[in-house]
Amino acid sequence: DELMLDGNPRLNLASFVTTWMEPESDKLIMDSVNKNYVDMERVPCHHGAPNRCVNIIPHLFNAPIKEDETAIGVGTVGSSEAIMLAGLAFKRKWQNKRKEQGKPCDNPNIVTGANVQVCWQKFARYFEVELKEVKLSEGYYVMDTVKAVEMVDENTICVAAILGSTLTGEFEDVKLLNNLLTEKNK
Repeated sequence: DELMLDGNPRLNLASFVTTWMEPESDKLIMDSVNKNYVDMERVPCHHGAPNRCVNIIPHLFNAPIKEDETAIGVGTVGSSEAIMLAGLAFKRKWQNKRKEQGKPCDNPNIVTGANVQVCWQKFARYFEVELKEVKLSEGYYVMDTVKAVEMVDENTICVAAILGSTLTGEFEDVKLLNNLLTEKNK
């Protein structure tokens, strides 16, 4: 009865449960629901599936990786865990580089659009990272790439671009963002 109150997930634009899956996907989930995929040390045979998925992703997005090369990545339980781990890796890498340079490493920041998944805001709060948010404008509901790059400074550990904004499903211009950041870093 309580689940019925959630309505139709395909019509719910306020959360991340707006997807529909093929019946085969539902069956695969049910066939796998009692498997312990989290404890890879005790159930090492489950390493294969996440590693295959990690290798599929760069090919989907035309990353410069050859067919015979192995992508580097990790499977996570969900996007929130992935964001936390990625953000922490960015922070540690930035801190190590700053320490090597003899510079202060106590004031990191991230730059995001106001349309990012709320987990980026949680990451900033939990791991003591300043959040610099590019405000959205009327009729333009993704991060303004030029404004984002203007907010980047020597303490920026990453700029979070969204491929599938929560608000509209739009992709941000990652290629332009990369080009502008590369130019700024020079």
